[in-house]
Amino acid sequence: MPTPLQTAGPPHGGFRAEALYPQTLDCVHCGLCLSACPTYVETGRETSSPRGRVYLMRGVAEGRIPLGEVVVEEAYLCLGCRACETACPSGVRFGALLELTRAEIEGRGLRRGLAKRVEAFALTTLLPHPRRLRRLVSLLGIAQRLRLDRLALPFLPARLREVHAQLPPIPSRAERRALPERIPAEGERRGRVQLFVGCVMPELFGAANAATARVLARNGFEVVVPRDQGCCGALQAHAGLDACARKLARANAECFAREDADALVVNSAGCSAAMRQASEWLGAEGAAYADTVRDVAEFLDAVGVRPPGGRIEARVCYDDPCHLVHGQGVRDAPRRLLAQIPGVELVPHADPEACCGAAGIYNLTHPEMARAVLERKLAALRAADPDVIATGNPGCLLQIARGAARAGLRARIVHPIELLDEAYRAGG
Repeated sequence: MPTPLQTAGPPHGGFRAEALYPQTLDCVHCGLCLSACPTYVETGRETSSPRGRVYLMRGVAEGRIPLGEVVVEEAYLCLGCRACETACPSGVRFGALLELTRAEIEGRGLRRGLAKRVEAFALTTLLPHPRRLRRLVSLLGIAQRLRLDRLALPFLPARLREVHAQLPPIPSRAERRALPERIPAEGERRGRVQLFVGCVMPELFGAANAATARVLARNGFEVVVPRDQGCCGALQAHAGLDACARKLARANAECFAREDADALVVNSAGCSAAMRQASEWLGAEGAAYADTVRDVAEFLDAVGVRPPGGRIEARVCYDDPCHLVHGQGVRDAPRRLLAQIPGVELVPHADPEACCGAAGIYNLTHPEMARAVLERKLAALRAADPDVIATGNPGCLLQIARGAARAGLRARIVHPIELLDEAYRAGG
């Protein structure tokens, strides 16, 4: 007997159907994605699984299901981790389907409430504007040092107290200092690269950016850091703010086109995954930009690193950022780099490719689900009991560090390139 999907009519207009509908047909509803989906594992609901969400998307595209509360809820309950893409035998590009669906929801103004307001403020008013972001982070740093934020806590609504709980310690001004525009290669020159520093990374992970520049220079690459680069647009695209994402991507494409370089190196997995999609957002004008993008571990693994002279005696768990392993297929390169550091023992854990619950700002908009997803990760890390946990994405670094502190894990949380940098510096 034909299924409802087999007897359904043609795409229904008004739901970006031309782009979305054909991609939904790739899903054969086999269910291999179920165990890979964090929200399905937590809820057990078919609608909270990848195939369930694809069914909803196709139903809306065909006019059988209204674009209403159920579809909106499930579209934003999804973490967008893309683990289902790795599990899918049919090659369904779920991340692209999700972004199309969210863009239609945003276009129709179907979301309300505090979570939406927090998201809109962060993604459109703050992150695309470096000076605003820097001023806000500086104010937060002052408030933390004077403990003014603690004094204000009792007067904040519950959701804003949750947002406050997600804030990391603000680094010093020295750590947040901008990198030089040009950093010369050390030793025999092997080439020139451009470095993408991002929007959040300079403010919260300036040390990782500085380490990335030093490691690239130590390996013979001149490093160019264009001053007018900006937010990559990843979080905006994931939230359905496609016009904003395209605008940011276009500005960066123009910025990085001004220099000749062997690669555009990125140390934030979420950013590099989005930047590699620039041809889908911008067409031909984004293709050249997308083709130059390389994750820093992927790039260094490909060119071969100079052996570090220093030792780091540590048991290290590497945890895969979702948008590196599932979005870009980069799995082994970071592990090979870490294995080249004298003294490092790579320790496996049971859950390396599962989402940690950060998912951009998901831990702010869906804190309960984010905590539940993180608990599985922490249980695996607790069992491995490493000295160091390494992961290559700012959201993951923040989420795992926060969870590890709360759970009493002794490990320090770092970007993999920071460990390689430590080994080089220890070697003199």
